[in-house]
Amino acid sequence: MTSMMILADTLHNPVDAAEMVLMEREWAFERLHDGELLAETSGIWGSYRLWFAWQEEFSGFTLGCAFATKLPKAAWTKMHALIAMVNEKLWLGHFEIDSREHTVAFRHTQLVRDEAGTSARQMQELLDIAVRECERFYPAMQAVVWGGKSPTEALEMALFETIAEA
Repeated sequence: MTSMMILADTLHNPVDAAEMVLMEREWAFERLHDGELLAETSGIWGSYRLWFAWQEEFSGFTLGCAFATKLPKAAWTKMHALIAMVNEKLWLGHFEIDSREHTVAFRHTQLVRDEAGTSARQMQELLDIAVRECERFYPAMQAVVWGGKSPTEALEMALFETIAEA
């Protein structure tokens, strides 16, 4: 664990922990105010916009990771079907379509109660899960939107695991 992570062992405002993790990774970010932070990163398939929001009145922390690609309205019906099937495979968080932005995003909200705070290590893990799930299902979403695949075909492609390298 780096020295920065040790200093940020547990912070009550989870956005503080997110900021420390982003600084450690040297990712571009902007702290909008005490309870909200925006960031960007690149993955294998494209760019992702991340947001972190702390809602103190509810003790709720939300992490979101959105695909940079906008969805054509014609693909929404198939995408809703795919997202429903994808969400059945997730153990943490869920995907959704933002009807205002026309984008797909992974989102996870958790309660942070009783001054428990969030450690930098927990934040690293949540961030890794969000990006990993986006990377895992991005090809399926592209196959539905641009490849003409059915949601079932696209999900099967995403879940296909390679055992060895050729």
